[in-house]
Amino acid sequence: MYALHVRTVVGWTRFAVIVPALAAMVGALLLMAQGSLAIVMVVIETVSNQSSLETSVIGILTAVDAVLLGTVLLVIGYGLYELFVGTDINVPPWLKIKDLEDLKSKLVGVVVAIIAVVFVGDLVDGDAGDELLGFGIGTGAVIAGLAIFVWASKRAHTSK
Repeated sequence: MYALHVRTVVGWTRFAVIVPALAAMVGALLLMAQGSLAIVMVVIETVSNQSSLETSVIGILTAVDAVLLGTVLLVIGYGLYELFVGTDINVPPWLKIKDLEDLKSKLVGVVVAIIAVVFVGDLVDGDAGDELLGFGIGTGAVIAGLAIFVWASKRAHTSK
C-alpha cells in the first residue's frame, strides 16, 4: 500500500516540468518579439537615414539570431511538455517530440543555424580580420562535433 502511494507521488512530479516548459515558451516569445522589432527598426533606420549595407546586414543578422534563439527555447518548451506531461498539443508533425533523441536532434539543428548566423554576421562585419580563419575553423569544428553527436546518438538509439 505504501509503495503504491510513493509511485503515485513520484508519477505526479513529472508535472513540475510545466513551469520550466512555460518559462521557456515565454522567453521564446520575448526573444521573437524583440528580434522582430529589431528587424523593423533596422528597416526604418535604413530607409530614413540611408544606413550602409553592412550596418543593415549586421543589424538584421543580430535580430535573426535572437529569433533563432527564441526558436530553440520554443522547441525546448514544447519538447519538455510533450516528453513529461502530454502529447496532446497541436504542433506540426515535424515538431512532435517522441523521445529525448527527437528533442536533441531538433535542438542541434537550430543551434547549427544560430552558429551559422553568428559566423556570417562576423564575416560581414569585417572587424574580425586575421581572427576570421580561426573563428571559421572553430565554427566548423563545433558543427562537425554536433553532427557526429547526432549521428552517434541516432546510431545508438537505433541499435537498441
